[in-house]
Amino acid sequence: MRNDTHEPTRGSAGTRTLTALYRRDPDEADRLLFGRRTCSDRRGFLRGAGLAAMAALVGGTIPFHRTIPAHFIPVALAGESVIPGKDGLVVLNDRPLSAETPAHLLDDAVTPTERHFIRNNGIPPEAVDAGAWRLTVDGLVERPMTLSIDQLRRRFDTVTRALTLECAGNGRAFFEPPATGAQWTYGAVACAEWTGVRLADVLGAAGVKEGTVYTAHEGADTHPSGPEAKRPLSRGVPIAKAMEPGTLIAFAQNGGPIHPMNGAPLRLVVPGWPGSCSQKWLTRLWLRDRVHDGAKMTGTSYRVPDRPLAPGEQADEADFVIIEAMPVKSLITRPASGARVGAGRLEARGHAWAGDRTVRAVEVSVDFGTTWTPAALDAPENPHAWQNWRAALAFPAAGYYEIWARATDSRGARQPDTLAWNPKGYLNNAIHRVAVSVG
Repeated sequence: MRNDTHEPTRGSAGTRTLTALYRRDPDEADRLLFGRRTCSDRRGFLRGAGLAAMAALVGGTIPFHRTIPAHFIPVALAGESVIPGKDGLVVLNDRPLSAETPAHLLDDAVTPTERHFIRNNGIPPEAVDAGAWRLTVDGLVERPMTLSIDQLRRRFDTVTRALTLECAGNGRAFFEPPATGAQWTYGAVACAEWTGVRLADVLGAAGVKEGTVYTAHEGADTHPSGPEAKRPLSRGVPIAKAMEPGTLIAFAQNGGPIHPMNGAPLRLVVPGWPGSCSQKWLTRLWLRDRVHDGAKMTGTSYRVPDRPLAPGEQADEADFVIIEAMPVKSLITRPASGARVGAGRLEARGHAWAGDRTVRAVEVSVDFGTTWTPAALDAPENPHAWQNWRAALAFPAAGYYEIWARATDSRGARQPDTLAWNPKGYLNNAIHRVAVSVG
């Protein structure tokens, strides 16, 4: 078993304030937050994606952006964490922005907005006006529609659900040989409360035509390379998944506005499937008579080989299949890895989830998997919400221990001891391990 007890070593940009980050390395801070470089005259350097990033963070356009000096921190952001409105996230990529939440900060039953991970494929829209936002529903429908958010609220039942979202690449950092892409450890997962309308209700009002096979989704983000016509992401799901009651068009997160980096003002939430299916900054939904072939729907994107591969083994593109439901998985949120425990007992706790299934059992071990103890497991708050678990642990003597957790889903599938390698680094659901020093 690979020793993945601790997260890979990297900078702690995600936990510093903006002021501290700029004090330490102002040029790197400019690059990290806005992808910008300082000109010799220190003026007029903020443009393109950098300008869009700053505008999104301050919540509007910046008319005098050409006169912004280098190493400038807007007053609106002063004192904020590196990602305004987020607390403790660790930045993995800056262009596009990806940031994960350390496992011990995911202890809440419902993930606070400030601790929900970020996975962007493109540059967020620069100026977002929820009142002017429009969603087009077309393709294989009887009655094409263009709806405002207010019309969505008035015409359809509003529902709130706790829904688990996880990036398909969560756990990629532990692949050997390494897989390309954001090097997520454990924190590309969250279970927030999303408020919106059922996608099935909207499609029902539009009238789904016979022969519909797949949805197609489009957002307002732009490709990191710049061309507006080039989509950074346009994925879809089978029509059966779209019509499930848990699939939402969401306009609120945890009872408030959706965070700009989580897709404000409108997004899809397709629970139990890869987070990439849940299009952010949603502007269009259209129905197709074939599997959607949009950006990151073809080739090997969000696909895995149709058979097990040895580490480093390659497979033909034709042998890759689209990822649908995510596998069973668990997370230890208390104690944090590396914690020191004065007494010989503590309560461990965390969450478990299983794509379109539920979790039947969670077990923990403190003797490197020799024996396993059942944990107390709560039922999900609603379908597709993660399930909370807890276990009272005893340590017989002082020393180094590891707490291991594994979950079993409602059909008997259990987390493996080691990850199943694939070239893209997807679907790592190996058991979670944390280190503890006792005494």
